[in-house]
Amino acid sequence: MTSLIDRLRRLTPIQWIIVALLTWFALTLAYDLLRQPDVLVARLLILAIAFPVHEFAHAWAAVALGDETPRIQGRLTLNPLKHLDVFGTVLLILNGFGWAKPVQVFPWALRGQNGMVWVALAGPVSNLILAMIGALGFRLGALQVGSSSFLTQMTAQFIYINLILFFFNLIPLFPLDGEKIVYHLAPTSWQRQMDTIRPYSIFILLFIAFFVPAIFGFLVASPAQFFFNLLAY
Repeated sequence: MTSLIDRLRRLTPIQWIIVALLTWFALTLAYDLLRQPDVLVARLLILAIAFPVHEFAHAWAAVALGDETPRIQGRLTLNPLKHLDVFGTVLLILNGFGWAKPVQVFPWALRGQNGMVWVALAGPVSNLILAMIGALGFRLGALQVGSSSFLTQMTAQFIYINLILFFFNLIPLFPLDGEKIVYHLAPTSWQRQMDTIRPYSIFILLFIAFFVPAIFGFLVASPAQFFFNLLAY
């Protein structure tokens, strides 16, 4: 606590303004979220179920293919506390988008030429399976699309966020799973090009998300909505 106070005292006026703006933004998002309990519960379910299942799927696939690292590091579990990242958790709750701690895997320890492909694919596929399970209520007639009931809205949010995670993670940019899949299937010449791009991938992702949202919509939101309609109707 003392170190935090010391850091705050050393902030410049500009830094104080940035902190104040970020705090106001977070409080505004939190206020809006409290007015939508179905959205809040759906995001908490993503933290409690979808994130742990996603990372467990990576861990299970890696161990099944010969890399014991996830088991040694305690990641072969569905316990959310072993997988959640603090910053990614806060962002998911406030903004509906976040991440968990990645599972460490050593490709050279995996059996088979495409071992890393299967490990990387396991995470997104787990989100697709969760979306399909969530959609059973609609397919069986227990829930009706368009209903304003709390359970219907919460389930729809749960399905949609899982589909967003599925398609977003398939984008072939580091550190996403799609990059690992493409990298380990690509010829050596492509791999060298991807190695060159990798240090800048996170900036490319942020640029697309904030400044070219149409690309994000084309790659993620639109296919997620299409699959939601396919699953729920």
